[in-house]
Amino acid sequence: MEPSGELALAAEFPTPDRERWRELVDGVLKKSGAPFESLLSTTYDGIPIAPLYTAEDVAPPSGFPGVAPFVRGGRPDGAVDGGWLVRQLHAHPDPAVAKNAVMGDLLNGVGSLWLKVGSAGLPAAALDEVLADVYLDLAPVVVDGGAEFTEAGRALLKVFDERPLLPSEVRGNLGADPIGVLARTGAAADLGALLDLVGRSRKLFPELRSVVVDGLPFHEAGGSDAQELGASLAAGVAYLRALTDAGLSVAEAAAQLEFRYSASADQFLTIAKFRAARRLWARVTEVAGATAPQLQHAVTSTAMMTRRDPWVNMLRTTTACFGAGLGGADAVTVLPFDAAIGLPDDFARRIARNTQAVLLEESRLAGVIDPAGGSWYVERLTDDLAHAAWAWFQEVERAGGIVAALGSGLVADRLAATWAARSANLADRTDAITGVSEFPNLAEKPVARPAAPVDPTGGLPVVRYAQAYESLRDRSDAHLAAHGARPTVFLATLGPVAAHTARASFAANLLQAGGIDTPNAGPTKTVEDVVAKFRESGARIACLCGSETSYGDLAAPVVEALRAAGAERILLAGKKSDASIDEFVFTGCPALDVLDHTFAALEVA
Repeated sequence: MEPSGELALAAEFPTPDRERWRELVDGVLKKSGAPFESLLSTTYDGIPIAPLYTAEDVAPPSGFPGVAPFVRGGRPDGAVDGGWLVRQLHAHPDPAVAKNAVMGDLLNGVGSLWLKVGSAGLPAAALDEVLADVYLDLAPVVVDGGAEFTEAGRALLKVFDERPLLPSEVRGNLGADPIGVLARTGAAADLGALLDLVGRSRKLFPELRSVVVDGLPFHEAGGSDAQELGASLAAGVAYLRALTDAGLSVAEAAAQLEFRYSASADQFLTIAKFRAARRLWARVTEVAGATAPQLQHAVTSTAMMTRRDPWVNMLRTTTACFGAGLGGADAVTVLPFDAAIGLPDDFARRIARNTQAVLLEESRLAGVIDPAGGSWYVERLTDDLAHAAWAWFQEVERAGGIVAALGSGLVADRLAATWAARSANLADRTDAITGVSEFPNLAEKPVARPAAPVDPTGGLPVVRYAQAYESLRDRSDAHLAAHGARPTVFLATLGPVAAHTARASFAANLLQAGGIDTPNAGPTKTVEDVVAKFRESGARIACLCGSETSYGDLAAPVVEALRAAGAERILLAGKKSDASIDEFVFTGCPALDVLDHTFAALEVA
């Protein structure tokens, strides 16, 4: 006990300090030979991530929930009263199917609807049918009409107008986003149509928003978190200017906007992104002469979703939802695990909504206001991300604004540079994709879904992190269909299991990421054992797997014998060998290049 009578927790232990921690860490690293720098990392925005954060890692005060700069949330009570809005996406073009799916979701935990309308979803004229049984005063509706946002918005206004609803009961968003259309398709941004829709909605329904500021096109093109934030901030400023020029006050204009951001499987960056986004928008509205919290809609990243082993997507979206919820998003859409394959089925939508139900109802994630607040790591990351996004926003503004920056190619070029850096990390598996580039399952049963309506293109590209590996898997499937077997690389394992299992497992994991089957020789004692198993396999390519000792004794004679037995290409699991090796596979090697070269050799053969 302290003299004051207060309990001093852990008072019997010495006061920890960073220097002592560093000494202990260095002692552990010395045993493995790894440098301290191996514990450091950098985000795609150049933000350094340290292994430890303390009170010395200062960040500006984050304030209080519901008070500018809204870092800790847009409402004083956070989402404690009922959690964030669980918003489900529906894009099935058949109105009857969409209606059943909508009602199934609403009866089982969904609180808000996001409907794709137009050529990439439901016919606008079918909105009344799809929403016929929906209590629109209880379930806010957001429509996404893409280039057809005028028709979609007017159709939703018509539905609201024909229902016995008080004007103040109508909430949701008409989904006007001409800048988002420009980013996705390259079509000119029609701000005049947006102003017309805003004027119509404000006369009828004062609580209804009309404009979405969509950051997803910048994320889906391979951009970083700061690039998504900065570009969407510039789009928000463009809309703010257009609306105030049309006669709205800054506060009225800001009340028409809803911001949509991606949530990824990097939970801490996702938490920081939503906190930083509110701070950035608070600064914009402060300069413009108002105080307006940002309304945020989080959508789990489409770029991180995989078509292969799609069940793992459930884990990715759970982590993303967790991050968005802790970050303070007002509404969250968890995309179904099969969204990258086609139109989701009932089971996939159920898992998507139940993911949120578990986090809200069982884990009580919304029961604490800004639970990440006060974390030295989160506060510092939020500050660093906000500064990086603000710098990019200023660059876009200097280029004439987001419309001009999209037209000049500035945005596309910057996103492409980030995608190139990310692609390099994906190619050597520095950025691992579980179930695709790591731990693939060649025996998995493919998940089939009806094709989803195709979104218009022509603007920024749309990428997925797994696409290069999945392209190789497609080639493997074609080989299987044509020849009755997958492309094969024989693992020439040298010595007993204990001597080769680590490298054989590594090589098999890498090669199977490209859809290449990997039969192995098992325990061997002689060169003849390896060659006999190679001949039995029928393979044309072999990969030596063993220990450094076995390589020194057996690599050269085994390579010579394998070539004599018909091996057209030989790889080695390791970084070097005195034997005549065509390519080496090791941690950090250019895995995609190895797989491409192997496929090329197999296809030529």
